[in-house]
Amino acid sequence: MRAIRIDEFGGPEVMRLEEVADLRPGPEEVLVRIEAAGVNPHDTYVRAGLVPGCRLPLTPGQDGAGVVEAVGSQVTGCAKGARVYVGGSLGGTYATHALCHEKQVHALPERLSFEEGAAIHVPYATAHRALFRRAAARAGETVLVHGASGSVGLAAVQLARAAGLRVLGSAGSESGRALVARQGAHEVLDHHAPDMAERVRAATGGRGPEIILEMLASANLERDLDLLAPQGRVVVIGSRGRIEIDPLQTMVGELSILGVGLLNATPDELREVHAALREGLATGALAPVVREVVPLAEAARAHRLVLAPGAAGKIVLSCGL
Repeated sequence: MRAIRIDEFGGPEVMRLEEVADLRPGPEEVLVRIEAAGVNPHDTYVRAGLVPGCRLPLTPGQDGAGVVEAVGSQVTGCAKGARVYVGGSLGGTYATHALCHEKQVHALPERLSFEEGAAIHVPYATAHRALFRRAAARAGETVLVHGASGSVGLAAVQLARAAGLRVLGSAGSESGRALVARQGAHEVLDHHAPDMAERVRAATGGRGPEIILEMLASANLERDLDLLAPQGRVVVIGSRGRIEIDPLQTMVGELSILGVGLLNATPDELREVHAALREGLATGALAPVVREVVPLAEAARAHRLVLAPGAAGKIVLSCGL
């Protein structure tokens, strides 16, 4: 089998495609032939050595989709030949094969391609936890997805719309805003526009949104607090540095700043999330958006793309033999 290997932390160039030993599943494990692997910003932090606890050498990747090639003796929930997507693995998904615990393997609806399957776990599980576990979103509330054209933002727009929330989405490019509108946002905003705050207030009758999902807190958190409705919640999904805020802002409106990190989710929480996603994925109410498919050998280029401005869906690696 082939896999991307990292022997030293550093820039994208440290990732190399290598021949490695074939894998065999243990009693509770599933061997998946990976056809496509999702690329997430978190993968770039792992590659750069910014995530504590990562040991070298390693293969990056949490998302993938493919076909079950073999199962362990105690596996009962999936069978050889099944089309699946994976939510994490035991050794990384940037490879032609990955070992997973049975709980990490989920049925992939026939209507979805492997590339779309590779765009499910991190974006949709993150967005679901941000909306419903951290922000406790309720039907009838308004959510501003600040940075809605990326894979997590698009998942949040779809999930919020399906749950009966009023959805405002922002993006920095015309094509990104068109994409957010197609995914169901009630109103789409340019987050570079000088009058964005005024437009958010106008769209909410001057009250502000009850929830903001923030993809770049290091740039926007202070303004988010100014925008929130009383007792509003901002959920920090992404940040690339430090920011100074006035804590008085949180006191005046009894506002909450909440972080979300998918790695903190327990196996039981993840099982609940994927159970909640199942019907929407099967019917098309939830539809992963793939921006570009990149060959596995060009993983370094994919890492540059995923951090570049102008996000418009998920970057996916093609891993098939």
